Amino acid sequence: MGRLTYPRYDDRCGWNALLPKREPRPAATGEHRVKYAIIGGGYTGLAAARRLHALDPDAEIVVLEATEIGEGSSGRNSGFASQHDLKLDLSGAQLVHADTLNACLREGFDALTDVMAEGGFNCDLQHTGRITAAATPLGIDKVEGMAARAKALGVPHRLLDRAAIRQATGMDYYQCGIAIDEGHLLQPAALIRGLADTLPKAIALYENSPVVRFEAGPPSLIATDHARFHADHVIFATNAAIKNFGYWRDRLVTIYTFAGLTEELDAHDASQLGDPAWGVLPSHRLGTTLRRAGHNRLLVRSLYAYEKPLDPSDVRTALTSCFHRRYPMLSHRHLEHVWSGTTALTMNGAPRWGKVADGVYGAAGCNGSGIVKGTLLGQRLANLIVTGAPQTDVETVYGQANWVAPEPFRTIGFHAISAVERRKAGLEM
Repeated sequence: MGRLTYPRYDDRCGWNALLPKREPRPAATGEHRVKYAIIGGGYTGLAAARRLHALDPDAEIVVLEATEIGEGSSGRNSGFASQHDLKLDLSGAQLVHADTLNACLREGFDALTDVMAEGGFNCDLQHTGRITAAATPLGIDKVEGMAARAKALGVPHRLLDRAAIRQATGMDYYQCGIAIDEGHLLQPAALIRGLADTLPKAIALYENSPVVRFEAGPPSLIATDHARFHADHVIFATNAAIKNFGYWRDRLVTIYTFAGLTEELDAHDASQLGDPAWGVLPSHRLGTTLRRAGHNRLLVRSLYAYEKPLDPSDVRTALTSCFHRRYPMLSHRHLEHVWSGTTALTMNGAPRWGKVADGVYGAAGCNGSGIVKGTLLGQRLANLIVTGAPQTDVETVYGQANWVAPEPFRTIGFHAISAVERRKAGLEM
């Protein structure tokens, strides 16, 4: 076995555990010469593969996934998908960029729904809107700021008091919130499985094929344990794991997050969860995310860890506490599935993407919004490679990730900032 170049999870993804057993595609073997090689079978990688095939239908395209589809990071998120971003400030320039940004997000979202329609697979996609809730005075200020941005951008929304949040979610925990009409929930493991299993036959997908050696070309050499690929163009769609290949180490931080799904609830207990479908995001970035998962489960996502996972028993205890503090009437219920997942954060919230070296490209740093943004960036990388045309709108609205201090200052800074932010988050954790 070669060196570890990808996040290897010791826990099974709860979303994937809810689905029927799937037979993974065979691992890569042999010697291959291809035009395009994509490392990573998540949202970015699969979107890039599809667009490359559409633009260059006779080309040899290969996708190498280190694990099995559904068990990687793409299947481990909370399943929120949005076509709007309300994190922009209210300056004139940002308002101009907001229209372009939301057009880009719609492009990514539409690409996903087009594949769902063509492939005929189900990932429990629901148009639910989304709620951002506040449990602290600082959180209330942030909700009011989001309302001002929504009004300025013409985004339909409603302010919610405690009673309205209780009616929608069953929680008497938050003081207020804002409900945005735009927003979807989905089953992320079902989505990534569907995207992979409906790839055009001309695209070769290999699972359980982690890359253990890479030499930039062109042509570039990509080696797995049992195969070698020589590729004219390579896309790293590995998020923060691109650092393991020597790229962008000064731009990305790997963050582990943690989630749990309750056991199946009976009709009485499920009735304590409010409306049939909803998702709640915290006003503070270190807060807890919650949503209904199907008809009779609740998902809770919280906790952050720098570069490596936390102790599983500590995670289960902390997530259970988050659940029971919000639903004390369900304190007799437990979390059936608990798992971790990684994301890539950047200092300024912008992704790092584009050309890495001759014939080598990458996209990373979706900052927790990988379903739609990752899809968009994967498509745009394919456009850039095949047409050579600058992707000006994406470059304008996202920019590029800022420099991150080297170790040990990076670790020290992360823990210092996290300690401050946890105190600010307070009851929202």
